[in-house]
Amino acid sequence: MPVVRFDVLWPDSSVMKCLSPSTVIRNFIQEGEVYSLLEFVTMAELGLNQASDRVREVYGYACSAAADQLEIIQTKADTFRGQPAASVQVLRVD
Repeated sequence: MPVVRFDVLWPDSSVMKCLSPSTVIRNFIQEGEVYSLLEFVTMAELGLNQASDRVREVYGYACSAAADQLEIIQTKADTFRGQPAASVQVLRVD
């Protein structure tokens, strides 16, 4: 399956390099877009879960890398939960 890499800019100006095991993530996040923290986490969850499901369809098992990436995103997002105006920008999707 084609791997998609995407970089996101967090509210603390840190950049996280992320990975999806499927191009389906492009249906959920767009390069250059700024999302509210909640919206980004929701879209990442939907996209990475669907990517994992696609791996399951092809190989017969879910993708642990997608689950791991989602957990990393959720953990980072938790550090900004008290900031109502927190946003995340998708810098790159390839």
